[in-house]
Amino acid sequence: MKSIAFASRNLKEIIRDPLSIFFSIGLPLFLLILLGFIGKNVGVSIFQVQNFLPGIIVFSFAFISLFSGLLISNDRNNSFLMRLFASPLSPLDYIIGYSLPLLIFATLQFIICIIASMILGLSISLINIIFTFILTLPVAILFIALGLTLGLIFNNKQVGGIASIFVNLVAFTNGMWFSWDVVGPIFKTIAYMLPFASAVDMLRFALQGNYLQILSPLLIVSIYMIIIILITIWTFNNTIKNENI
Repeated sequence: MKSIAFASRNLKEIIRDPLSIFFSIGLPLFLLILLGFIGKNVGVSIFQVQNFLPGIIVFSFAFISLFSGLLISNDRNNSFLMRLFASPLSPLDYIIGYSLPLLIFATLQFIICIIASMILGLSISLINIIFTFILTLPVAILFIALGLTLGLIFNNKQVGGIASIFVNLVAFTNGMWFSWDVVGPIFKTIAYMLPFASAVDMLRFALQGNYLQILSPLLIVSIYMIIIILITIWTFNNTIKNENI
Protein backbone atom coordinates (compact mmCIF):
# COMPACT_ATOMS: atom_id res chain seq x y z
CA MET A 1 0.00 0.00 0.00
CA LYS A 2 2.90 2.36 0.71
CA SER A 3 4.29 1.73 -2.78
CA ILE A 4 0.86 2.26 -4.37
CA ALA A 5 0.42 5.59 -2.56
CA PHE A 6 3.87 6.67 -3.71
CA ALA A 7 3.07 5.47 -7.25
CA SER A 8 -0.11 7.58 -7.28
CA ARG A 9 1.93 10.68 -6.49
CA ASN A 10 4.43 9.85 -9.26
CA LEU A 11 1.64 9.35 -11.78
CA LYS A 12 0.38 12.86 -11.02
CA GLU A 13 3.90 14.22 -11.54
CA ILE A 14 4.12 12.55 -14.97
CA ILE A 15 0.70 13.85 -16.04
CA ARG A 16 1.83 17.39 -15.21
CA ASP A 17 4.12 17.28 -18.27
CA PRO A 18 1.66 16.55 -21.14
CA LEU A 19 4.03 17.85 -23.82
CA SER A 20 6.64 15.18 -23.03
CA ILE A 21 3.93 12.52 -22.97
CA PHE A 22 2.65 13.67 -26.36
CA PHE A 23 6.16 13.68 -27.83
CA SER A 24 7.10 10.23 -26.47
CA ILE A 25 3.92 8.75 -27.93
CA GLY A 26 3.69 10.93 -31.02
CA LEU A 27 7.21 10.36 -32.35
CA PRO A 28 7.05 6.53 -32.33
CA LEU A 29 3.54 6.71 -33.78
CA PHE A 30 4.73 9.05 -36.56
CA LEU A 31 7.63 6.70 -37.38
CA LEU A 32 5.26 3.73 -37.36
CA ILE A 33 2.93 5.38 -39.86
CA LEU A 34 5.83 6.69 -41.99
CA LEU A 35 7.53 3.30 -42.22
CA GLY A 36 4.17 1.68 -42.90
CA PHE A 37 3.61 3.86 -45.96
CA ILE A 38 7.20 3.29 -47.10
CA GLY A 39 6.67 -0.46 -46.83
CA LYS A 40 3.54 -0.30 -48.95
CA ASN A 41 5.28 1.76 -51.65
CA VAL A 42 8.72 0.14 -51.91
CA GLY A 43 7.89 -3.43 -50.93
CA VAL A 44 11.10 -3.95 -48.90
CA SER A 45 10.62 -6.65 -46.28
CA ILE A 46 12.17 -4.71 -43.40
CA PHE A 47 9.58 -1.97 -43.92
CA GLN A 48 6.66 -4.37 -43.63
CA VAL A 49 4.65 -3.53 -40.55
CA GLN A 50 5.09 -6.95 -38.91
CA ASN A 51 8.87 -6.56 -39.14
CA PHE A 52 9.42 -3.01 -37.88
CA LEU A 53 6.63 -2.89 -35.25
CA PRO A 54 8.72 -4.64 -32.54
CA GLY A 55 11.53 -2.13 -33.09
CA ILE A 56 9.10 0.78 -32.76
CA ILE A 57 7.72 -0.65 -29.51
CA VAL A 58 11.21 -1.01 -28.00
CA PHE A 59 12.13 2.46 -29.28
CA SER A 60 9.02 3.96 -27.66
CA PHE A 61 9.96 2.31 -24.36
CA ALA A 62 13.31 4.13 -24.44
CA PHE A 63 11.41 7.32 -23.59
CA ILE A 64 10.37 5.66 -20.34
CA SER A 65 14.01 5.88 -19.24
CA LEU A 66 13.85 9.62 -19.88
CA PHE A 67 10.67 9.91 -17.78
CA SER A 68 11.96 7.83 -14.88
CA GLY A 69 15.36 9.53 -14.89
CA LEU A 70 13.90 13.05 -14.89
CA LEU A 71 11.29 12.13 -12.28
CA ILE A 72 13.74 10.85 -9.71
CA SER A 73 16.42 13.48 -10.48
CA ASN A 74 13.85 16.23 -9.96
CA ASP A 75 12.89 14.62 -6.65
CA ARG A 76 16.56 14.68 -5.68
CA ASN A 77 16.96 18.25 -6.85
CA ASN A 78 14.13 19.62 -4.69
CA SER A 79 15.11 17.38 -1.73
CA PHE A 80 11.79 15.51 -1.85
CA LEU A 81 13.58 12.18 -2.23
CA MET A 82 15.86 12.98 0.70
CA ARG A 83 12.82 13.54 2.92
CA LEU A 84 11.33 10.29 1.67
CA PHE A 85 14.43 8.42 2.80
CA ALA A 86 13.29 9.09 6.37
CA SER A 87 10.14 7.06 5.68
CA PRO A 88 9.90 3.28 6.21
CA LEU A 89 10.03 2.66 2.45
CA SER A 90 12.72 0.23 1.32
CA PRO A 91 14.75 0.69 -1.92
CA LEU A 92 12.51 -1.91 -3.54
CA ASP A 93 9.43 0.08 -2.43
CA TYR A 94 10.86 3.16 -4.13
CA ILE A 95 11.49 1.24 -7.34
CA ILE A 96 7.96 -0.18 -7.31
CA GLY A 97 6.52 3.26 -6.60
CA TYR A 98 8.36 4.80 -9.53
CA SER A 99 7.75 1.81 -11.83
CA LEU A 100 3.98 1.31 -11.55
CA PRO A 101 2.89 4.58 -13.25
CA LEU A 102 5.54 4.12 -15.93
CA LEU A 103 4.28 0.59 -16.60
CA ILE A 104 0.84 2.14 -17.16
CA PHE A 105 2.45 4.52 -19.61
CA ALA A 106 4.25 1.62 -21.36
CA THR A 107 0.92 -0.20 -21.67
CA LEU A 108 -0.59 2.86 -23.34
CA GLN A 109 2.34 3.04 -25.78
CA PHE A 110 1.92 -0.64 -26.63
CA ILE A 111 -1.83 -0.37 -27.23
CA ILE A 112 -1.42 2.68 -29.49
CA CYS A 113 1.30 0.96 -31.53
CA ILE A 114 -0.78 -2.20 -31.96
CA ILE A 115 -3.91 -0.28 -33.01
CA ALA A 116 -1.95 1.84 -35.51
CA SER A 117 -0.27 -1.28 -36.93
CA MET A 118 -3.59 -3.04 -37.39
CA ILE A 119 -4.89 0.02 -39.28
CA LEU A 120 -1.78 -0.25 -41.47
CA GLY A 121 -2.64 -3.85 -42.26
CA LEU A 122 -1.10 -5.96 -39.51
CA SER A 123 -2.89 -9.28 -39.12
CA ILE A 124 -2.43 -10.78 -35.67
CA SER A 125 -4.40 -12.97 -33.31
CA LEU A 126 -5.58 -11.78 -29.90
CA ILE A 127 -3.53 -14.52 -28.21
CA ASN A 128 -0.33 -13.27 -29.86
CA ILE A 129 -1.15 -9.71 -28.85
CA ILE A 130 -1.63 -10.71 -25.20
CA PHE A 131 1.51 -12.84 -25.20
CA THR A 132 3.52 -10.03 -26.81
CA PHE A 133 2.24 -7.59 -24.21
CA ILE A 134 3.34 -9.90 -21.38
CA LEU A 135 6.81 -10.03 -22.90
CA THR A 136 6.99 -6.24 -23.08
CA LEU A 137 6.85 -6.05 -19.28
CA PRO A 138 10.47 -7.13 -18.62
CA VAL A 139 11.57 -4.78 -21.43
CA ALA A 140 9.70 -1.88 -19.84
CA ILE A 141 11.07 -2.70 -16.38
CA LEU A 142 14.59 -2.77 -17.85
CA PHE A 143 14.16 0.73 -19.27
CA ILE A 144 12.58 2.04 -16.06
CA ALA A 145 15.47 0.72 -13.96
CA LEU A 146 18.01 2.21 -16.36
CA GLY A 147 16.32 5.60 -16.08
CA LEU A 148 16.17 5.43 -12.28
CA THR A 149 19.88 4.62 -12.13
CA LEU A 150 20.70 7.58 -14.37
CA GLY A 151 18.48 9.83 -12.24
CA LEU A 152 20.22 8.73 -9.05
CA ILE A 153 23.70 9.33 -10.47
CA PHE A 154 23.19 12.55 -12.45
CA ASN A 155 21.29 15.78 -11.84
CA ASN A 156 18.13 16.71 -13.74
CA LYS A 157 19.98 18.83 -16.35
CA GLN A 158 22.44 16.05 -17.11
CA VAL A 159 19.78 13.33 -17.25
CA GLY A 160 17.95 14.99 -20.16
CA GLY A 161 21.03 15.02 -22.38
CA ILE A 162 22.23 11.55 -21.40
CA ALA A 163 18.76 10.05 -21.85
CA SER A 164 18.49 11.64 -25.31
CA ILE A 165 21.75 9.95 -26.31
CA PHE A 166 20.39 6.73 -24.85
CA VAL A 167 17.19 6.98 -26.94
CA ASN A 168 19.31 7.29 -30.10
CA LEU A 169 21.48 4.37 -28.99
CA VAL A 170 18.37 2.21 -28.69
CA ALA A 171 17.15 3.34 -32.11
CA PHE A 172 20.38 2.42 -33.88
CA THR A 173 21.14 -0.85 -32.08
CA ASN A 174 17.74 -2.55 -32.05
CA GLY A 175 17.59 -3.16 -35.81
CA MET A 176 14.51 -1.02 -36.52
CA TRP A 177 16.09 1.01 -39.31
CA PHE A 178 18.05 -1.52 -41.35
CA SER A 179 18.78 -5.18 -41.93
CA TRP A 180 21.77 -6.60 -40.07
CA ASP A 181 23.09 -7.88 -43.42
CA VAL A 182 23.54 -4.26 -44.52
CA VAL A 183 25.62 -3.06 -41.56
CA GLY A 184 27.86 -6.13 -41.39
CA PRO A 185 28.77 -8.67 -38.71
CA ILE A 186 30.88 -6.36 -36.52
CA PHE A 187 28.11 -3.85 -35.87
CA LYS A 188 25.64 -6.70 -35.44
CA THR A 189 27.86 -8.34 -32.83
CA ILE A 190 28.22 -5.07 -30.92
CA ALA A 191 24.46 -4.46 -31.10
CA TYR A 192 23.68 -7.91 -29.71
CA MET A 193 25.99 -7.27 -26.78
CA LEU A 194 23.24 -4.88 -25.67
CA PRO A 195 19.72 -6.14 -24.81
CA PHE A 196 17.74 -4.02 -27.28
CA ALA A 197 18.17 -6.15 -30.41
CA SER A 198 17.28 -9.25 -28.39
CA ALA A 199 14.18 -7.47 -27.08
CA VAL A 200 13.10 -6.73 -30.67
CA ASP A 201 13.68 -10.35 -31.68
CA MET A 202 11.66 -11.56 -28.70
CA LEU A 203 8.68 -9.36 -29.55
CA ARG A 204 8.89 -10.21 -33.25
CA PHE A 205 8.79 -13.94 -32.51
CA ALA A 206 5.84 -13.39 -30.17
CA LEU A 207 3.90 -11.42 -32.79
CA GLN A 208 4.56 -14.18 -35.32
CA GLY A 209 3.63 -16.93 -32.87
CA ASN A 210 7.10 -18.52 -32.99
CA TYR A 211 7.10 -19.30 -29.28
CA LEU A 212 10.04 -21.72 -29.21
CA GLN A 213 12.39 -19.05 -30.60
CA ILE A 214 11.50 -16.64 -27.80
CA LEU A 215 13.47 -18.42 -25.07
CA SER A 216 16.98 -17.25 -26.01
CA PRO A 217 16.24 -13.49 -26.36
CA LEU A 218 13.96 -13.65 -23.31
CA LEU A 219 16.84 -15.06 -21.27
CA ILE A 220 19.15 -12.25 -22.41
CA VAL A 221 16.60 -9.53 -21.65
CA SER A 222 15.80 -11.07 -18.26
CA ILE A 223 19.48 -11.23 -17.27
CA TYR A 224 19.97 -7.59 -18.19
CA MET A 225 16.78 -6.65 -16.34
CA ILE A 226 17.87 -8.40 -13.13
CA ILE A 227 21.36 -6.88 -13.28
CA ILE A 228 20.04 -3.34 -13.82
CA ILE A 229 17.48 -3.73 -11.00
CA LEU A 230 20.25 -4.87 -8.63
CA ILE A 231 22.39 -1.89 -9.70
CA THR A 232 19.44 0.43 -9.08
CA ILE A 233 18.86 -0.98 -5.58
CA TRP A 234 22.57 -0.68 -4.82
CA THR A 235 22.55 2.93 -6.05
CA PHE A 236 19.53 3.70 -3.86
CA ASN A 237 21.30 2.27 -0.82
CA ASN A 238 24.43 4.30 -1.57
CA THR A 239 22.36 7.46 -2.00
CA ILE A 240 20.72 6.89 1.38
CA LYS A 241 24.10 6.33 3.05
CA ASN A 242 25.62 9.41 1.42
CA GLU A 243 22.79 11.52 2.78
CA ASN A 244 23.39 10.08 6.27
CA ILE A 245 19.73 9.13 6.70
